[in-house]
Amino acid sequence: MKQILLGVLASMFFAVTFILNRSMELTGGSWIWSSSLRFFFMVPFLLIIVLFRKNLKQLITEMRQNIFKWIFWSFFAFVLFYAPITYAAAFGPGWLVSGTWQLTIVTGTLLVPLFYEQIKTADGYIKVRYKIPFKAMSISSIILVGVVLIQWQHATSITTTMLLAGVAPVVLAAFAYPLGNRKMMELCGGRLDTFQRVLGMTIASLPFWILLSVYGMINVGPPSTSQVSQTFIVAISSGVIATTLFFMATDGVRKDQGKLAAVEATQSAQIFFVVFGEVLLLSTPLPSGLAIIGLFIIILGMLAHSLLAKKMSNKAALIKEKVSRKA
Repeated sequence: MKQILLGVLASMFFAVTFILNRSMELTGGSWIWSSSLRFFFMVPFLLIIVLFRKNLKQLITEMRQNIFKWIFWSFFAFVLFYAPITYAAAFGPGWLVSGTWQLTIVTGTLLVPLFYEQIKTADGYIKVRYKIPFKAMSISSIILVGVVLIQWQHATSITTTMLLAGVAPVVLAAFAYPLGNRKMMELCGGRLDTFQRVLGMTIASLPFWILLSVYGMINVGPPSTSQVSQTFIVAISSGVIATTLFFMATDGVRKDQGKLAAVEATQSAQIFFVVFGEVLLLSTPLPSGLAIIGLFIIILGMLAHSLLAKKMSNKAALIKEKVSRKA
């Protein structure tokens, strides 16, 4: 339950990304600076936190041992996640990008067979691949229906260009983010805390952001003062606070695929914050009709995930108790 609450809180801070990215695009800002500046701003804040906690040396040691894997999976988790999202903001409103992003609640579950756990046997350790948690996936699919209903009232305003440029990149991001995050959890194996992992992944992704910013400087020129300030807000709210909260939540349930799916499903709450945030800040119309039904379906879906996670936790505790009694 704690991890689910952390996930919902993370979604609130992460919603700032979709609102401000759209705002920056509407005022002439380039997606190149919206994406790269966020990660440049994240580094000093995360570095201060890790230095204060006195565990930077451990992070450096871990990164040196698997530097290429760090770079590769950080590219998936951060670059292939955030660059497509900021690019999509240039072609569609925040509700469209945020709504499409909710595919992560299903894609994360579909990626489960790519991972395995090591089980100790009499002959040593064997690798057993995880299976798709169909109960969790069915609930996630119901939440996705709610997201679609919210989007429905805007469907008539979507052009072909919006659909291709505003949706396709986000679909790519929806697969890349959970894949990169899960692979990094697997690589770290619980040896690093959340702040260390986020800082390490941010540093590992910097070469790509530097190349993108050089390209931006040549082709679109430097960012405006307004874009720099708004990107700074995104970096703190979404990059530092939201990412840290979400990684804390996923780290806490990394060995339980059903609970991990439940935590990832909490990101559907972003649609609430984005829709109402755009109403307040960008004067978009309030949701009505089917959209209201969709909101209720999402709420029910997240509650169902919470109940399922609690049931699974109680079941695991009973099994553990029985095993200890027999021992």
